[in-house]
Amino acid sequence: MLGAVLMILLLVVVMPVGILVSGAVAASLLGGLLKKDVDASHEGSELLELSEANPYAGPAD
Repeated sequence: MLGAVLMILLLVVVMPVGILVSGAVAASLLGGLLKKDVDASHEGSELLELSEANPYAGPAD
């Protein structure tokens, strides 16, 4: 009986949380790698400066 409860707990709680966390880590790594590649390929472009700007800072002087 205890084995069945532990198996249900594993399948319902532990595995979905592990899958979600591993997906978030993979998305973070993929996003960082892609951003680094795009930043390197567009070095010196005004679009790169625009993408790094803070939109809440107001107009630049």
